[in-house]
Amino acid sequence: MNNTNTLITPIRTQEEPRIGPDAIMISITSELRAMAKLHNAERTFLRIMCPFEFFLIKKRRKPPLALAGPLLGAPQSAIVLEKLIALGAKRLWVMGWCGSLQPDLRIGDLILPTTTLSEEGTSAHYPVDEKIRRTDPALNEKLRNALDKANLPFMAGPVWTTDAIYRETRSKVAEYGSRGILAVEMEISALITVAAYRSVALSGVLVVSDELSSLEWRPGFRDDTIKKRSREACAVLLDICLNGE
Repeated sequence: MNNTNTLITPIRTQEEPRIGPDAIMISITSELRAMAKLHNAERTFLRIMCPFEFFLIKKRRKPPLALAGPLLGAPQSAIVLEKLIALGAKRLWVMGWCGSLQPDLRIGDLILPTTTLSEEGTSAHYPVDEKIRRTDPALNEKLRNALDKANLPFMAGPVWTTDAIYRETRSKVAEYGSRGILAVEMEISALITVAAYRSVALSGVLVVSDELSSLEWRPGFRDDTIKKRSREACAVLLDICLNGE
């Protein structure tokens, strides 16, 4: 990792808080705000490079737990992640939505992404060995155990990240689905790459919000199951961060 040749470096200003080693990134604004309200998190305003909402959950005699979001696409997600790392985060947890490419993954189902097929432009700016471009195995194991404990079934595997939501063509959906790729979304490959470049650990869970495997779009964004599963997934991440080691 080398910042000596960059004009803009992610930093924590003197006025900004130091956060604990865990931080949670929540893609959806409504779910971010619901979790913040539920845990009496304090809305905090950062000084530099903050195109997102930022909340702190106070921990007794320990640095606070940060909640940040929303995330919309690879560039913004990278900015959020870089800022959290600059504030002190070492273990990053993500909750987002995705479109299913597999017929047995239905609206409301959960996915633990392990690797990605990248069709976004941010990752190319972070030179990282392909072998380490994956979610963190140790954090994944913690998340698997926590999901099992919460009786939340999930599927683990690769996802496709794209910049172009309106260019998820039938041919790509069919091809990538046939290759075993579970879902499509807009952030994970960039988050994995930035985390690897900055030598921090990252894991997360995705909730299926729409289905594409039939080659016809079936949106489920207003389905009550989406909200329920999203909040259950966030609760699992919060429990890991607040009550884990």
